[in-house]
Amino acid sequence: MRILFIDIDTLRPDHMGCYGYHRNTTPNLDRIAAEGIRFNSYYCSDAPCLPSRASLVSGMFGIRNGAVGHGGTAADRRLQGPARDFVASYDQENFHNIFRQAGMHTVSISTFAERHSSWWFHAGFQEIYDIGKRGGESGEEILPVALDWIERNGSKDDWFLHLHLWDPHTPYRTPLGFPNPFKDEPLNSWITEEVFQKHLKHVGPHSINELGMYSDYESPEHPKQLGKATNLAEMKHVIDEYDCGIYYADYIMGQVFDALEAKGIYDDMAVILTSDHGETMGELGIYSEHGTADQATCRIPFLMKWPGGMRGHIDHSLHYSLDLLPTMADLLGTPKYENWDGESFSPVITEGADAGWDSLVISQMAHVCQRSARFGDWLYIRTYHDGYHLFDREMLFNIKEDPYEQFDRKEELPELCDKGARIILDWHDRAMMKSRAEIDPLWTVMKENGPYHTWHALDNYVKRLTKTGREEGAKELINRYKTKQGLWW
Repeated sequence: MRILFIDIDTLRPDHMGCYGYHRNTTPNLDRIAAEGIRFNSYYCSDAPCLPSRASLVSGMFGIRNGAVGHGGTAADRRLQGPARDFVASYDQENFHNIFRQAGMHTVSISTFAERHSSWWFHAGFQEIYDIGKRGGESGEEILPVALDWIERNGSKDDWFLHLHLWDPHTPYRTPLGFPNPFKDEPLNSWITEEVFQKHLKHVGPHSINELGMYSDYESPEHPKQLGKATNLAEMKHVIDEYDCGIYYADYIMGQVFDALEAKGIYDDMAVILTSDHGETMGELGIYSEHGTADQATCRIPFLMKWPGGMRGHIDHSLHYSLDLLPTMADLLGTPKYENWDGESFSPVITEGADAGWDSLVISQMAHVCQRSARFGDWLYIRTYHDGYHLFDREMLFNIKEDPYEQFDRKEELPELCDKGARIILDWHDRAMMKSRAEIDPLWTVMKENGPYHTWHALDNYVKRLTKTGREEGAKELINRYKTKQGLWW
């Protein structure tokens, strides 16, 4: 059997054609949905990049594997400890080793491990291609490596190829000669002039005033990436460039599909498409970032074409990305391990049956410290550190009626906040009882000066807010993080 696993960084599903986006961003990738299954409610358990892949590769929630942030102690996976044998079972029971246990030759074309010093990601791969730019590359540098490997090895049987593209990730970096096909195409956006004016007053990194996180700096190395947007036309440029990154990744994958078809192997092979996280494009006042535990950041695409599996099917059940480990083990007939936290959804693939969770808990600790409960039509967000966005401690959104998280309903529906908080509490208790560690890594992050992307930024950001007419926000940040030392509720 041959399996192509497409890993496109920072890809939110509602910017793909097969998920209903009005722009034709993904004509090549959409064929996977037509030839297989589209999952509508698929989430990373832990965001963003490093924590998401740590949970997928280990099969464990971040609260158990320990890697929940981008810096400090909690950016590394926990050691296995006294139970470690000659080899660590964590690296033998991981996602990539499922395919080796099934008799496949395993290959990765990715710079992820080097970008985040997350060398555990390589466990289980027999071939690794890292072009050495730590995620700064674009697709035209990856494509020759992928095409060369397919030319040399594609006709062989029993391989698993992980192919990773960064193009939708900030800074948006399609090649200078690559045109913007959406330049004259309207956004049809929920962001009206009234909404945009509110966003201009937003306090927090990666607002529309600070697309460079805490500043409006524009790097000459990335001329397509604006530092800020002051009107709707510039805001459209920001979203256009994100969409161009998706379109360019799709263009690259179209050439990969052509190479597989030229080998005569595409029709009979498995193809899987997913991402590590999505991207906020105005939700909660944030643009071009993936720094929250919400719908925009944690809902990710999942498309799967499986030989003998369902075709043209749409699944609406709730799933975690870490559910993929027991699912692949079921499909390939390999062992399943007690250490995994996921639940198999293989009946969806083989029969179109329902197989999902009643609720999910999603986490973010690199930019903010948040845990959220996703249940029914609702998203309940509980914030421990607001990442300087001045979020309330609790927020509640009906994501069916309000998918862009504009209307916080907590005041009118306290009983749903109670339900969301109880879902998080029960999940936390189960995870900590299963964990070998005594400390929830959320509190490790909080005790180590907060989320990594807030370190050493407050003083200069307060000055910038004052200079740009957001003095009240500056005063509130000082009150929360200077006067009360972070104990702001």
